[in-house]
Amino acid sequence: MDTNYIRIFDTTLRDGEQSPGATMTKAEKQLIAESLARLGVDVIEAGFPAASPGDLEAVQSIAETVGVGQDTPSGEPPVICGLARAKVTDIDKAWEGVKAAKRPRIHTFLATSDIHLEHKLRMSRSEVVAQVHDMVGYAAKLCPDVEFSPEDAGRSDPAFLYEVLAVAIDAGATTLNIPDTVGYTTPEEFGALIKGIKEKTAGMTDDIIISVHCHNDLGLATANSLAGVVNGARQIEVAVNGIGERAGNTALEEVVMAMRTRAPFYGKTTGIDTTQIMRTSKLVSSCTGMHVQPNKSIVGANAFAHEAGIHQDGMLKHEETYEIMRPETVGVAESQLVLGKHSGRHAVKTRLAVLGYHLTDEDLHKAFERFKKLADKKKNITDADLEALVTDELRQASQLWSLADLQVASGTTDMPTATVRLAGPDGEIHVQAAVGAGPVDAIYKAIDQIMGKHGTLLEFNVQSVTGGIDALGEVTVRVESLQSSDGFINPQSGVDAKRTYIGHGTATDIVVAGAQAYIAALNKLLIAEKREEAANDQTPGVNEEEKQA
Repeated sequence: MDTNYIRIFDTTLRDGEQSPGATMTKAEKQLIAESLARLGVDVIEAGFPAASPGDLEAVQSIAETVGVGQDTPSGEPPVICGLARAKVTDIDKAWEGVKAAKRPRIHTFLATSDIHLEHKLRMSRSEVVAQVHDMVGYAAKLCPDVEFSPEDAGRSDPAFLYEVLAVAIDAGATTLNIPDTVGYTTPEEFGALIKGIKEKTAGMTDDIIISVHCHNDLGLATANSLAGVVNGARQIEVAVNGIGERAGNTALEEVVMAMRTRAPFYGKTTGIDTTQIMRTSKLVSSCTGMHVQPNKSIVGANAFAHEAGIHQDGMLKHEETYEIMRPETVGVAESQLVLGKHSGRHAVKTRLAVLGYHLTDEDLHKAFERFKKLADKKKNITDADLEALVTDELRQASQLWSLADLQVASGTTDMPTATVRLAGPDGEIHVQAAVGAGPVDAIYKAIDQIMGKHGTLLEFNVQSVTGGIDALGEVTVRVESLQSSDGFINPQSGVDAKRTYIGHGTATDIVVAGAQAYIAALNKLLIAEKREEAANDQTPGVNEEEKQA
């Protein structure tokens, strides 16, 4: 076994989705999972199957399709992993989600810090040890690849941690993941913890993989993860763009490029095709609505920009004066192939295939129709435009309502008025007019009246897909349901949680894009409600705790 190879375990679709408002649809998760496979991640944590019926369906779809017949750097599909609390019902759901994968994994966890034992679990240390033994053993009977995480390991008593991990090994765990769940430790502390686990855990062999999962509450996630690698960890758990609970997770792009750029120091390799990093970053940003700040390392808009005169002078003389890596190594270089209104279906299909999109005939037809409409408005269509069109089309695939037409009257003296025409689930066109404080307010009021649903608008974000006055505009909105629950279970607490929904819209007219985004968010809210109603209808007489399990 190559001890210099570091496995990249991506949890964008699980821990990343736990970022407030970052909920993704099944289609969006599928897109991201396929992109992660092309990127070359070793393990994809596809979700928390016990959280909701929708999450289970998404995990199953990913397990059945992602990496199978796909062009991946390693030539084989990634491991598909499902998260489960240390409970039989959760583990069964996780196995149901991942069992169709060529390489499935069950990831189960139980807290080990005294603060969690006392206040959250209300269990003794001996009870925790017994439950870890039973639940890891149960998972190992279902799946040959089992990962165990002692939640809040960073604040746990090391001696107790060694005991719990030894029990997990004995029960059949093949990977031991050490989470700094609340981002509390320093690199020196976390590195020493990993070293101690490697040296003092009974049953530890070279075949047992030590993994690290660090959060960024103090801005130390990447540093802590790399300290873990220096001290014997051979797997890093990451999320694209560093998204995740609270301040987020270790950013995939940061640890991968740190090990590549400082290869003589770390002496480690990964299976990541770094030229896919920027593309995957943009896709995750688009699907989650969590935009990357310009000064973000590796994938930020300013990561390879130089404005200071001294820096520009140095760059003109030699790039290495102010760049420690070339932008093309992470896929920043722009494509020179430009499509236009005279381009045919085959050219569009070929370019999409190069970008990694292999569409069905139906999806290709829809994407091509939008391409032609855009080509009539925009002279040159770049790869970024094309990707925005196809991802937006796939995101809208499950819509109940869609925008048919929109007319807005606005100005400095007139009262903003909007007339909206929506195509409904019944196939009919529904028309409504409304006035508001501004054009967007008027549009959203009209949409509310037609769809019979209202959400609280938390965020309205506009950004251009490319440069130029004719650029596509992408609008992302966050909408919070006024209801207390939509059937989602928080994986940490195991109780219902209020959810926010993200909607996206892409058009050359940002007012139209804004309407599309709001409709998409309300569609997600309606679909979640219908799913919950169906689940309730199918389980008469079942109490709330059983339904959650």
